[in-house]
Amino acid sequence: MNDHPRINWFDEETLSNIPLPQRFTFPFYYRPHPLAVAAATHVQQYLEAQTDLQHNFGLTNDPTGTPKGKMFGVLVVSDSAGRVGYLSAFSGKLAGTNYHPRFVPPVFDMLTEGSFFLREQEVIDGINRDIETALADEHYLSLKQLLDTETTRAEQEISALRQVLKGSKENRRLRREANNASDPAAHELLEAALARESNDDRRSMRALKDEWQQKLDHIRLRLVPIDKRIEALKQEREERSAGLQEQLFSQYSFLNRYGQRKSLHAIFALTAFGRPPAGAGECATPRLLQYAFAQGYTPLAMAEFWWGTSPVSEIRRHKQYYPACTGKCKPILEHMLEGIAVNDNPFLQPADDTITLPVVYDDEYLTVVNKPGGLRSVPGIAVADSVYSRLLSAMNGAEPLIVHRLDMSTSGLMVVAKAPEIHKHLQRQFLQRTVGKRYTALLSRAIEGHEGSIDLPLIPDPFNRPRQLVCYDTGKPSHTTWKVVATTADTTRIHFWPHTGRTHQLRVHAAHPQGLNAPIVGDDLYGTPGSHLHLHAGLLEFVHPITRERLCFEVMADF
Repeated sequence: MNDHPRINWFDEETLSNIPLPQRFTFPFYYRPHPLAVAAATHVQQYLEAQTDLQHNFGLTNDPTGTPKGKMFGVLVVSDSAGRVGYLSAFSGKLAGTNYHPRFVPPVFDMLTEGSFFLREQEVIDGINRDIETALADEHYLSLKQLLDTETTRAEQEISALRQVLKGSKENRRLRREANNASDPAAHELLEAALARESNDDRRSMRALKDEWQQKLDHIRLRLVPIDKRIEALKQEREERSAGLQEQLFSQYSFLNRYGQRKSLHAIFALTAFGRPPAGAGECATPRLLQYAFAQGYTPLAMAEFWWGTSPVSEIRRHKQYYPACTGKCKPILEHMLEGIAVNDNPFLQPADDTITLPVVYDDEYLTVVNKPGGLRSVPGIAVADSVYSRLLSAMNGAEPLIVHRLDMSTSGLMVVAKAPEIHKHLQRQFLQRTVGKRYTALLSRAIEGHEGSIDLPLIPDPFNRPRQLVCYDTGKPSHTTWKVVATTADTTRIHFWPHTGRTHQLRVHAAHPQGLNAPIVGDDLYGTPGSHLHLHAGLLEFVHPITRERLCFEVMADF
């Protein structure tokens, strides 16, 4: 039975085999509930069979359009009669439109025919065309070319005269040295002549520069009215775009279970952004919740998955589940999920208190520990348990000084100083990259090749921290060498040597298509969540700050 075109009800057999979730999914870190998996499977089957979306996902040899993957979402809901079904949505636009019969509509449709957005966008498009026309005008281009040509000629002539005058100056120096100092009158006459020559040279250089300045200024004056018009058009475009963005934000109003509405401006006013980022409110999960509340449905579980080719910057794998983005969605979802019982935030859960912190080496100056996966290096905002806090307790009040950190999910060797001068010495070794480090990882597939290196520029994802992006414009260099240790049909055991220390460097280098294209087993950010991340800092080598002995520690991974 399907009495509403945008909802699909689960059959009794499915519901008899899968218990309903007790709490709603924590959107920013989850394993999909089986009902959400069943819903996502239905949507994926539809996407595989559909022929009318006219969107190139990059999964076939479709010659039309630029291949582009898309995030889809499902929301398991119940109605007032207790029936359980699911809604589905996509993020942003699909094939240039917001509406497709299979998916819920956007919170606000800016593409409605005759909308203020399309009217104003048409004006902005006209301004863009005017700018392009002005920039392509033959008269304007000829003046720009003339200015470039004459500027080059000016520089060449001034440079050539400068060389001539440099030779004249050297000639005067030689004549001055050859002058017979025993004849004061002759010496005075020569000095006067040399001074006149020097002044003449300076005047000739000033005259040439003035001449060229006048020529170039004359050309620039002819360009001024055109440049002013182009600048005025750009300024108008900027003002209209900003105004349009503000008008759009005012149209986005989000519901919660109590029927309370909140605008994007109000939601983001108290965030670090201060105002909504571009694209806020257009992701799948806010769309799904908005539609569910409007129809009187109760949300039970959510999941989002990627469909299609991966973008260059992000790691997105076909059919894989991903959390909602924190930068754009978290403030919105905090309002929309108000009053709904949500699963606990795993990032705020303390580490298992049965996990021990083995000490590999200890003296009066430093300690080397083998950090277990799941334990923080330093305390978090809401969780104190960490390498730091455990050593603080063990060191009877003396403060452990963390020299370097490992991700919470990464296990392995860490060195901790016991005095500021030791800390400074060890940090210098890390900064100068004289510390030997080797990691062991288990990759999620067999890879080709035996060894190699990876270079990918990385930046933090501003809307999805702590994830990292690959960015060739502003990213910082990251370099890793690797060597395969062993392979099976489905996995690769590998050694990594990081030569830079970027956040998540090894995890990105393993997972990214331009890296090894093989996520580390258990990587909940760039791969598929598992029992734990199979990444271990197994070797650490450095010079002891006091004894000057080079120490080397090695602990095998337990996977």
